Amino acid sequence: MSVFEAIVLGLVQGLTEFLPISSSGHLRVVPAFAGWPDPGAAFTAVIQLGTMAAVLLYFRRDLWNILVAFLRELRVPHRERSPDAKLGWYILLGSIPIAVVGYAFDDQIASGARDLYLTGTMLIGFSLVMLVADRLGKRDRPIRALDARDGIFVGLAQTLALIPGVSRSGATISAGLLRGFDRAAAARFSFLLSVPAVVGSGVYQLKELGGDTGTSTEATVIATLIAFVSGYAAIAWLLRYLATHTLSIFVIYRIPLGILVIVLTATGTIS
Repeated sequence: MSVFEAIVLGLVQGLTEFLPISSSGHLRVVPAFAGWPDPGAAFTAVIQLGTMAAVLLYFRRDLWNILVAFLRELRVPHRERSPDAKLGWYILLGSIPIAVVGYAFDDQIASGARDLYLTGTMLIGFSLVMLVADRLGKRDRPIRALDARDGIFVGLAQTLALIPGVSRSGATISAGLLRGFDRAAAARFSFLLSVPAVVGSGVYQLKELGGDTGTSTEATVIATLIAFVSGYAAIAWLLRYLATHTLSIFVIYRIPLGILVIVLTATGTIS
């Protein structure tokens, strides 16, 4: 992988990790459009650490308060815990499904799940889920109203992000909307919930680098740094955007892209 490719893919990762348009899907599609080799699931997972650094920095106060409250109130009965301590438990609870599914289907995720037909289909199909969630959700619950059922529901939705084209943020924000949260609250919990999943995935996949991936350490570091900077900007923008806008713009983008991927794959233009 060249330095130019690393810069482009790092920028793609940073801009799409938190926008509901599928970062893993774009990291599969963009190289295909450009005629570059598929960077692989390991490269994708590791450069996600750049965007995780961005979310850790952006939400550093929230995460610190949650961690302190969680540890301080471990022995406090659940009903008497502070909102931050409860949120810590719900993040932990919501992280279990993707850890289990990701480990159980590791081989399928690294191979079959990177099929371009599947990516294109998911870009289209999950757009409809996002549209329904945005239209039907009551959007009257703040993040402080989160409970265990919400954590499990959003956590289960997060497992769908293991399929390129679905989008982690798209799945979790949609799940939050279906549980009645307002868009800003759904996005905020989506970002907080992503921390254990993406950090765990990146660390787990570090063992794959330097093997037969064809990706140098230098290229990976460059892509990760670019992903960090662009990811931080994407978080700030999306939270402001969702305060006053719907998810429609992302649906409008995803559907034509999905159709284009399927058509170009079917005609042999990309592979």
